[in-house]
Amino acid sequence: MIRFLLVILAMMAVVTPASAQAVDPGIFQTPLDGSVASWIVRTFGLLTVLSLAPGILIMITSFPRFIIAFSILRTGLGLPSAPANMILISLAMFMTFYVMAPTFDRAWDEGINPLIENQINEEQAIERISEPFRDFMLANTRPKDVDLFINLAREQEQSFQTDDKIDMRVLVPAFMISEIRRGFEIGFLVVLPFLVIDLVVATITMAMGMMMLPPTAISLPFKILFFVLIDGWNLLVGSLVRSFV
Repeated sequence: MIRFLLVILAMMAVVTPASAQAVDPGIFQTPLDGSVASWIVRTFGLLTVLSLAPGILIMITSFPRFIIAFSILRTGLGLPSAPANMILISLAMFMTFYVMAPTFDRAWDEGINPLIENQINEEQAIERISEPFRDFMLANTRPKDVDLFINLAREQEQSFQTDDKIDMRVLVPAFMISEIRRGFEIGFLVVLPFLVIDLVVATITMAMGMMMLPPTAISLPFKILFFVLIDGWNLLVGSLVRSFV
């Protein structure tokens, strides 16, 4: 997890080699050599990076697909508050770390570690750090979604390529809508069996003349029992992990 946070920080603003290993305790102290402007810019940049880290996690990783599928599962079970939001978000985050581990390791080995050892400069580090994430997003983005944003960029006369590579301004939104679509597709397959259980229970209660009894009150324990018996969490998490290229 520490390596993941360092990769995220380096993608937003490349820091000096000394601060890449550990944050200087005097970073928030006003410098004595008169370089107040440099100190202000450095401090503001660090605070900005820390505040944008959650957004970066959502934009360029597998987190959206996990959290959407888990949220739809909870809705399909009919449990609006169980598991709690903290549990679902934590599970989605750690599953994201698991899926993105090769990408994080590659970004560390090719970008951050050489920067720490003064083998490359900041500009080269940014390019090397972003390349593994670019490959991951391209592998998991529908060509149709990429073409959509390329066409939009052409209509607005904006560039969509940098050094024969798709620009991040095009790739990131295309990746996000692809992830949202796949999350809903998986969510539909997850919630479908629970819908069948609800329909069966509703039909039985109507046939027995129990008009005032909510069908969900009877179907809820059956849905939970069904999900537990088929080892639902194992199947769902395994399917989500295998859905990534």
